[in-house]
Amino acid sequence: MTPMTTIRWRFLIAAGALALGLSGCAGVSKGIASTTRLDDAPRIAVLSAFEPELKLLLTRLQGPVKYSVNGVEFTTGTLEGKPVVLFLSGISMTNATMNTQLVLDRFRVTNIVFSGIAGGVNPSLHVGDVTVAAQWGQYLEVLMARETAPGKYTAPPFITDATLPNFGMMHPRPVEVRSAAHPQIVRKFWFEADPKMLEVARGIRNVDLANCSAGKCLPRKPQLVVGGNGVSGQAFMDNKAYREYTYKTFQANVLDMETAAVGMVAYSNGVPYIAFRSLSDLAGGGDGENEMGTFMGIAADNSAKVMLAFLAAWK
Repeated sequence: MTPMTTIRWRFLIAAGALALGLSGCAGVSKGIASTTRLDDAPRIAVLSAFEPELKLLLTRLQGPVKYSVNGVEFTTGTLEGKPVVLFLSGISMTNATMNTQLVLDRFRVTNIVFSGIAGGVNPSLHVGDVTVAAQWGQYLEVLMARETAPGKYTAPPFITDATLPNFGMMHPRPVEVRSAAHPQIVRKFWFEADPKMLEVARGIRNVDLANCSAGKCLPRKPQLVVGGNGVSGQAFMDNKAYREYTYKTFQANVLDMETAAVGMVAYSNGVPYIAFRSLSDLAGGGDGENEMGTFMGIAADNSAKVMLAFLAAWK
């Protein structure tokens, strides 16, 4: 064997060993990332979409322990004496879906609770009010219909589930979903909050909801409204006409960008859920510019206060 041949063989052997080592490491790393449970204690998953919504809750958390998975920070501890895991879902439907499933995979979650802000749709509600909807649907799960005449939009004849009233070319539809209890595909629009959790929410009394924060005040004292509908979609709503359509079509009290996605994941995994949402704005229904920037802090804290009262009452 020539010296050059020997060098080539040594290089090939070393390269092969390195490749095996890297693939072995990658395999182990992938297994850890996809299967390891970080904590075995039964916990309530408490989530918000973005940092201002979770701020008050983190200050009340006892015995915090932090974990990080895929860049998402999970913090375990106790709130109102209940074992919890707190985290941010991220804004919008895909983030909420992905990270709700992530917490279910990595922790022993008994219930899911969402706390955050939302846009008001029901004209009888006001900024600062806290809503606890009985069910949530995806109002932007739609068919984009063809314009068959000026201003007239018609769904294809083979589409049989676009039965809700349309807004222009947009025809709302249910989503396809499976669950552990029902592995066959079903089409479903509403994802119901857990009845027992909703019953506890109905019994909440005497929560001091703020109407002032950092020198900004609302003209009336906020109220708690339990029941009714909420809708979610991947859009920030600030349009009066679409707000009116959403209320008329879905009888929705509020809309947001995450809860229905969380509800769908909860349904698929057979985990009870509920959501507390406080109105930071009127989704385009206000007299001036969007109110979120002004009243987001009041709304986030009001939602958190009601959620804490719920945890205190939860058995």
